[in-house]
Amino acid sequence: MDSATDDVNQAIAGELQLMDPEVRASRERVRRLLDPEFVEVGGSGRRWTYEAMVAELSSRPGRSPGAPRYEPSDISGVRLAPGLVHLTFETVLGDVRTRRSSIWRKRDDGAGWRMYYHQATRVPPGVDTA
Repeated sequence: MDSATDDVNQAIAGELQLMDPEVRASRERVRRLLDPEFVEVGGSGRRWTYEAMVAELSSRPGRSPGAPRYEPSDISGVRLAPGLVHLTFETVLGDVRTRRSSIWRKRDDGAGWRMYYHQATRVPPGVDTA
């Protein structure tokens, strides 16, 4: 496996961790996976910052082991540059399908791969997956 594939796989592993209810319920674990400069534009159009996401993720959907959880599909990625990976995929939570894009960054500070940016776009019912 080459270093670009390894980088993409590590970013995918981080993405999957952020969908895990146990991780979502832990502010400390979320802090380790989000870059301090993190920004998200959610499916509702709301802009989330690092501090806002860390504070609220444990109360957002997909955080309880017995509740519906995010079901990802078609995760793929590309290394844009050393230390920078772009992922795209879809999730389903209950009856809501969302297309997602995230950028993962690895700095030289030893913190590992962290999500730097995330975009979520809800897919209206009846729209195909193409």
